[in-house]
Amino acid sequence: PSPTPGSSRLSNRSASDHPLLKTDKIYLVGFMAAGKTTLEQALARRLGWRAEDVDMLIEARERRTVAEIFAREGEPYFRSIERQVIWSLLPQRHTVVATGGGTFMDPENRAAINADGVSVWIDVPFEALLGRIPADGRRPLANDRIQMALLYESRRLAYQQAHVRLDASRAHTEELVDQLIERIE
Repeated sequence: PSPTPGSSRLSNRSASDHPLLKTDKIYLVGFMAAGKTTLEQALARRLGWRAEDVDMLIEARERRTVAEIFAREGEPYFRSIERQVIWSLLPQRHTVVATGGGTFMDPENRAAINADGVSVWIDVPFEALLGRIPADGRRPLANDRIQMALLYESRRLAYQQAHVRLDASRAHTEELVDQLIERIE
């Protein structure tokens, strides 16, 4: 049976505390700088699956950076391209997908992701994220700390609808990969 949103939460407890998840697709969701891309690459490598990064696919398609897209076209344009990229990934199997920080906010994206595979929320505390985000303008929504804190809180509500919550506050990438692999049937 497929997991229901919010029904399983992954912590540092043993794998026997959680039901195994049967899937051939994993979507990593979470705030910017949570480590989704790093985890996507490591997890896909261990599973022998394909690795896809939504932001990188958008940048390749548009031939410009996410920051340039936001600056020139605005967030609504970016989100429409993001939705198209998510839908283009649906037929792929044996794939780990790193989504953008706002991808899971869109109800259509969230429904498609949760129906297509297992969504995993990479949960990192706000203060820890702040130290990971460079002040180089590559993260267009990170320029104002107060606005970013509000954005973080509002997005947590959507992230809580992921199938699995992975506490990434103190674990290293390989530990997180091990925890996820223990959960997959």
